[in-house]
Amino acid sequence: MRGLRDKVVIVTGGGGGIGGATCRRFAAEGAIVAVFDIDTAAAGRVADAIAADGGRARAFACDITDHAAVAAAVAAAEAAFGPTDVLVNNAGWDVFRLFRDTTPEEWQKLIAINLTGPLNMHHVVLPGMVARRAGRIVNIASDAARVGSSGEAVYAACKAGLLGFSKTLAREHARHNITVNVVCPGPTDTALFEGYKRGAGNPEKLEEAFRRAVPMGRIGTPDDLPGAILFFASDDAAYVTGQVLSVSGGLTMAG
Repeated sequence: MRGLRDKVVIVTGGGGGIGGATCRRFAAEGAIVAVFDIDTAAAGRVADAIAADGGRARAFACDITDHAAVAAAVAAAEAAFGPTDVLVNNAGWDVFRLFRDTTPEEWQKLIAINLTGPLNMHHVVLPGMVARRAGRIVNIASDAARVGSSGEAVYAACKAGLLGFSKTLAREHARHNITVNVVCPGPTDTALFEGYKRGAGNPEKLEEAFRRAVPMGRIGTPDDLPGAILFFASDDAAYVTGQVLSVSGGLTMAG
């Protein structure tokens, strides 16, 4: 895609399934990738694999729920690579239970990771983008935010909040040549989806039900997501902002 070579990209949750696939795809396009993750070993494995393939990447430990930690990690990445051109907020966490069975402690963790974390990342990275009058932000939400999902009430609320937040920032910063867009994965074969299936009590039956419900006839894979993410980050999407794109095999077709 156009305009990604030599761009400095931060990907949160970069050590995971979708995050790792996204980091590898950016590197393949010639970008310089800062792999942010609270799991430093996982981030290191992704960065090492990229380097082994001739790409440019480095792992950075980052707890996105801690504003000071975010500021330190971004400062370290920018000291190593230069100003951030692209921010991909991908890190997330979920607990899979009916809302009446959840606890306030779980709500706080869900909100901290899925909503406050991205707010922290935006708050630290945006001033530099505004000063340079250039930037791309891609937020990874969920189709749960668009249509709801049983057993994910608070997670869906956080992701719905991220949609509204993204659209507002898109309006606030269009004049600074900063675009803000959202990618919403459907059911995808990641650790989060494995947790969802276990929480339902009958993983095999649930996965088969999802597979039958998806018009394309399969569960998504992490490699299904980077194309949409990189499109929003590229020059091909220079006139696209405030938009939400589902990558779900047609399971949801929200307008």
